[in-house]
Amino acid sequence: MPSTLTESTDPYCLRPGEAAELLHGHPWRRFVALGDSVVEGMCEPTPGYPDVQWVDRVAAELTAVRPELAYRNLGRRGLRAHQVRATQLAPALAFAPDLALVVCGGNDAFHPAYDAVAVDAELTAMITALRDVGADVITVGMFDVSHSPAVPEHLRAGLAERMRRLSAHTAVLAERLGTIHVHLTDHPLTADPTLYSTDGRHGSARSDAIATAETLRTLSPSRPGPRPVTGDQEVSVTEPGVS
Repeated sequence: MPSTLTESTDPYCLRPGEAAELLHGHPWRRFVALGDSVVEGMCEPTPGYPDVQWVDRVAAELTAVRPELAYRNLGRRGLRAHQVRATQLAPALAFAPDLALVVCGGNDAFHPAYDAVAVDAELTAMITALRDVGADVITVGMFDVSHSPAVPEHLRAGLAERMRRLSAHTAVLAERLGTIHVHLTDHPLTADPTLYSTDGRHGSARSDAIATAETLRTLSPSRPGPRPVTGDQEVSVTEPGVS
């Protein structure tokens, strides 16, 4: 059943003036985004919600507070994690960012042969390189798209397990590498069908509006910062059934 809400009445979206309050005094001047279709922007229109995709909207809100902000979105649909690193990391570093967003692995996790260790290695390489040039890095545990009504029932359980494994591994990397981590996988609405597009792979304009709100709330300078972990530590995930 379609949602009867609009962004202005949706309790999970930003309130008027909230973005400016959250980002007041933010320090960033150069924002780059790396990733797949989630970063490029493939959201499906939803009545009552703007057709501005998530990462572009985050950039717009950062720019509203700091008009001189430079922004580059390198995201391209269909890429797996190793392809994102191979094609986007070098131009991202050349951009000299002080804020970077890295989202990938979803296309890997859509396949039953998803290799979590290989995706971890690609994410680690990108995050480390960006952190080494002084950028703050945003990582994201995405909404669990296995809840999309367009996902065939016989594929749902396997996809859910892989998407949650990707999210869990990304959260561990975030803790170890000191990223700014936005966790959407266990959002109260993650099972709500209105968050997903009819292609069974992407989100709706409503999910992008909610993701924007959660990202800005996590980015807020008034929120405690990430806790980087020093040392050459190996990624481990302790949740039952997740490896």
